[in-house]
Amino acid sequence: MKTNSKNLGLVTKKFNDFFLVDLKNQEHFGNRNRFLCKVRKSINFKDQLIYVGDEVVIDNIDLKSKRALIISLKKRKNLLARPSVANISNIYITFSVEEPELNLSQVNRFLISAESMGVEVSLVLTKCDLISDKRRSFLIDKFGQWGYQAITLNLHKSDYFNNLLAELKQKESSIFMGPSGVGKTTLLNMIIPGLQNSTAPVSNKIKRGKNTTRNVELFSLSNESYIVDTPGFNMQPLEVDSRLLPNLYSEIKKQVVDEGIKCKFRNCLHLNDEGCNLNKSFERYSFYKEMIESSKSHHYQNQED
Repeated sequence: MKTNSKNLGLVTKKFNDFFLVDLKNQEHFGNRNRFLCKVRKSINFKDQLIYVGDEVVIDNIDLKSKRALIISLKKRKNLLARPSVANISNIYITFSVEEPELNLSQVNRFLISAESMGVEVSLVLTKCDLISDKRRSFLIDKFGQWGYQAITLNLHKSDYFNNLLAELKQKESSIFMGPSGVGKTTLLNMIIPGLQNSTAPVSNKIKRGKNTTRNVELFSLSNESYIVDTPGFNMQPLEVDSRLLPNLYSEIKKQVVDEGIKCKFRNCLHLNDEGCNLNKSFERYSFYKEMIESSKSHHYQNQED
């Protein structure tokens, strides 16, 4: 049985020249809502690449063989480069508190990189069963000063995980990002029953986990929410314009936007600028200075090249 009605779909997986697409208006098709699709050639001619997470329009739907044709690509909100996934609504930066040991500078870089995407950013701390309650409270307070209400996970306390799962089911499209070995794959195996991605222990030599996940794929958590299963990947060099960095730090944004702090010059980078009135006594200021200098060096190097 074929239908020629055009329908909006969501790309959940990509392999070779094929795409798995979930219908957005699936109630019209009962439970048969996932289709194996190829792309109309005219889309390829326009150099429009399609990624997991893209919204597409499909036609020539065959309900019996569960095949269809992608005829157009909708405008996307954002695109992660690595892994390649589109239209993310929520990024959960994920770090372990032990094994490997928490690296605050690295946590900061992941958070700021995520903030530059213009989406809702959260912080997840795994392996909290390896630390004391006092240490856990200390970290919650520390990251609270950074502007994040840290989500802590403990293998022995299922209510922590259940609260996270309930939250994920309220989000449109979520992704866990962080270094290898922090427990992202274990967490996804708990969130997505039957996923069973393989896990690998943290290397004693390099203190990192091994990449054990291979394919980028969206999994449905509810009728309106998905979570991305991605290959493990390490942090890439951050390429954020130094002029944008101040707005990505909640401690600076709070002073400038909420409290109305004004510096002498509108483009003040809050370093040693003349007339800078920013209170620089927050913990992440040293990280901020490093990122500003790194961003400026990267900019000048590109100009020379």
